[in-house]
Parts: sequence; C-alpha cells; structure tokens
Amino acid sequence: MNKQKIIKGDVVKIIAGSHKGKQGPVLKMSKDKKRVTVEGVTAIKHFKPTQNDSEGGIREIPTTVDISNVAIVDPKNKNNYSKIGYQIIDDKKIRIARKSKAPLK
Repeated sequence: MNKQKIIKGDVVKIIAGSHKGKQGPVLKMSKDKKRVTVEGVTAIKHFKPTQNDSEGGIREIPTTVDISNVAIVDPKNKNNYSKIGYQIIDDKKIRIARKSKAPLK
C-alpha cells in the first residue's frame, strides 16, 4: 500500500462521484487510509420509526469518499486543485502544492 499524502484537516475538493465539486476539510480518515470523511458530504437515508424515535423520515448522515476521488485544494488558487509534493527546507520535509509551489499547513 502506498503512503497517502492527504491528512486530517486538509481542505480537499471531490473530483469524481455523485458529490463532485464539493469542497471541505477532511474530518476523519479510515483505519486503512483508503476512505475519508469530508465536511458537508452527506448521504440521504430513509429511517423507519422505532420505539425510541417515533418519527421516521429522511435524514442526512455523513458518508465517506474514496481517497482516489479527492484532491487537495491549491492554497493560492482556491478554485483549482493540485497534487502534493515535498520540499526540504532547513532540514525539514514540507508538503507543497505542485501547481503553485505554495506550502501546505
């Protein structure tokens, strides 16, 4: 398995799937690092009434997105996305956006 360069807290854009075009920070990553939870990406599910919850209905629940369907948002140009690269500055390895060469937090 390859090392994933996207980490929790990164602002990402969904580039494929039914949620294509949405942006938000990564809230959570799965244990196997293959799926991410992005803020604002929800699935609509129908729930039947139970004894505890007398009303059923349609609810929006957070859903995960495959990591191959997200890309990091470029810090200089917020509408574009970029690949992640690395640069060594002062003996520290820093993540950068490849398009704009801007450092990522």
